[in-house]
Order: sequence, then C-alpha cells, then structure tokens
Amino acid sequence: MKILVSNIGMLATPLGRTAQGGTQQGQIQILEKAWLLMEDDRIVSVGDCTVPTPSAELTINAKNKLVTPGLVDAHTHLVFGGWREKELLPKLNKVSYLEILAQGGGILSTVKATRLAEKEQLKAKAKKILNRMLKQGVTTLEAKSGYGLDVTTELKLLEIIKELQEEEVVTIVPTFLGAHALPPEYQNNREAYIKLVTENVLPQVVQKKLAAYLDAFCEQGAFTVAECQQILRAGKEAGLGLKCHCDEIVALGGTEMAAELGAVSCEHLIKANAKGIAALQEKGTIACLLPGTSFYLDATYAPAREMIRQEVPVAFGSDFNPGSCPCSSLQLAMHIGCYKYGMTPAECLTAVTLNSAAAIGKAETIGTLEQGKMGDLVIWDAPNLDNLFYRFGDNLASTVLKQGSIVVTNYC
Repeated sequence: MKILVSNIGMLATPLGRTAQGGTQQGQIQILEKAWLLMEDDRIVSVGDCTVPTPSAELTINAKNKLVTPGLVDAHTHLVFGGWREKELLPKLNKVSYLEILAQGGGILSTVKATRLAEKEQLKAKAKKILNRMLKQGVTTLEAKSGYGLDVTTELKLLEIIKELQEEEVVTIVPTFLGAHALPPEYQNNREAYIKLVTENVLPQVVQKKLAAYLDAFCEQGAFTVAECQQILRAGKEAGLGLKCHCDEIVALGGTEMAAELGAVSCEHLIKANAKGIAALQEKGTIACLLPGTSFYLDATYAPAREMIRQEVPVAFGSDFNPGSCPCSSLQLAMHIGCYKYGMTPAECLTAVTLNSAAAIGKAETIGTLEQGKMGDLVIWDAPNLDNLFYRFGDNLASTVLKQGSIVVTNYC
C-alpha cells in the first residue's frame, strides 16, 4: 500500500548511508512545503512544492509541521533492576562515587538488584521505558547488558533484549557488556573474571545470537587498556562488532586502542585528548557522545566541536542507566548537545539519526528520509528545525511512524 505524508512544513534530513563528519555533518537536506511517499515499509520518493504531489491509498496530513527521520539512540543500558535514588542526596553533598560505592551504592548495587530480580520483572520494566522512548520519537536503539556480571544474569539480560526486539515496535540492536565492572566475587581475581567473560559467556552469546556488538569499559576503576584490548580482541575473533566506553573520567589510551582494533564507535569521550581524536579520525571510528551524562554528573562536556573540526563523525546516545544518567529522553540529550557542545541543530540532527544509525550498523536502512530507506519518521509539533531545538523540556514528537505505519499519536 502507498502512504503519503502531505503538507509537510519542513522536511529535514541528512543524506547517505555512511556516517558524516566535519562540515558534512551539518549539511542536511531541507525541503519546505514538502511531501514523502512510502510503499509498505519503504520510502519511495520525497519532493517539495515544485514537484506534483503523488496520489496514495492513505494520506497523513502533517499540518505544516516539521518531519525528520526517526531518532536513533546509539547508547542505552535498557535492562536493569532497581533504581539508585538514594544516591541523589550524597551526590548533591559532593560525596564521591568511591565513597558511595563503599557505602553499598554505585554500579554494584544495581548488579545486586538485577541478579535478584525475576526475568519477567526486568522485562516489564524495560518494556515500559522502551515505549516511553518510542513516544518521544525513538524508533531504533542500542541496548547493552552489563548489570549481571555473571553467566546466568548476563545471558538473561540479553535474552530479554532479544524478546523485546521480537515483540515490540522499536528496533533494538543488542550489545554484550560483560566487562562493565568487576563483580564483588572477583575483586581479587581480575584475570579469572576476564576469562569468564571471554571464554564462558562470550561463546554462549555468539552461539545463541544474542548480541551484534561487544563493549568494554576502559576506565580508571574499571578495566585497563590491556584488559580491554584482550576482551575486544576476543569479541572480534568471535565475529562481533566492537564498541568501547573510553575516556569518560581519565584519558587512558582506550580510544586509540579501540580505534586500532576497528571499533565502530567509542563512547563517552568526555576526556578525549588530541591523540584519541586523531585515532578516531584516522580509523573512521564514530564518536558516540552522551550529553545527558555530563549534565547529570555536573561534569565537563566532550570536545565535540574539535571532533567535528577533525572530521570525526559525532553521534549521540541517551546513556539511559540508573546511575550516571537516569533519563530516557534522547530529545533532552540532543538539546543539551546543541547548547553545551555548541553544535548546530543540523549537526545534532545528524548525530541522532544517520550517525547514530551508522554507530549500530543500521545506516543502510534507516537514519535518513530518502528512497529505499525504511519509513521511520517523526512529525514534530514544531514548524522548523530551529524551533525544535529552541524549545526544550517538552516532548515535541506529535506523530511517530515505524516502517510506514503510525505507531504513536501524541495529539500535540
């Protein structure tokens, strides 16, 4: 069936099937008084008032609003047990993370809650959050494991992600993050835990087809550059794509290591230095930045403008998680990115569509509004792109289409 989106006030989209960096990141297509034609789940053609509007069996009136590709959240920790609101007051009182950890909080408290939770409980919670993301315009996202840190729970988390992918509207790309932290039972035996991740859990993940990517947390207090190199190499040899949490707190050299191994993206990069940025540029690695995390932690912001100057493609993720960014709004993340990174609305749009799609291996089919791509798009309660980024704090997604079908109507 042919579906026409008519009376589009402004259609804004990046173009292409690969990540865009440098000046190309901000060079998007803008069509005013536009239309978009789909057949079944694919885009057939796009045009403006200079081209006759085609006919279709179903017409969706955009009412002179802005239309963009569906948002792509390139970095989430979707499935976990419990919350960590008890850490809020200590954080406000400048209690350090290490002190919070010593008091039984931090990531290990989430690990404990996740291990104790029943599978259906974890799944129901993740489904609720997933639907909230969809209502805000996210049509595709990446979801990591990493709050189990043992064989049974890590596999359970990835199984939940797989089930949600099969049952829900949002496309989910799964990532195995067994090397998220060192679990308490292995505090005095790091080598044994790395062996567990690479020789026990990883083969099962691959055999059961539970992940497309492998990630590791290369950071002070987590895993060293050498340890992450060992883990990432194991993932690469097993046939998984690579990602790496790098340079969030200290620039250890993880960015250079991950880029050299062929990682599709390096994540966080708050403390990325000249060597790290040069490595990203040389190897074509995407910088997946997480603006909401810097905001919540009251931390410095990643050097996004320098990355763009150096022609590194920049993508955004919400980093939704219970500890450092308990916010599932990619809209808020893209607004913070605009204001705090000094990125233009066009650059930010590319960061949450085409570049994020490329960071999870989906740029061939989503991330832009052009012929042959999936009909994933958002009609916004905004007349133009600048208006979308000028207004923050509200959900401005009016109508969301996934593969050519209306899946959300927010009545904005």
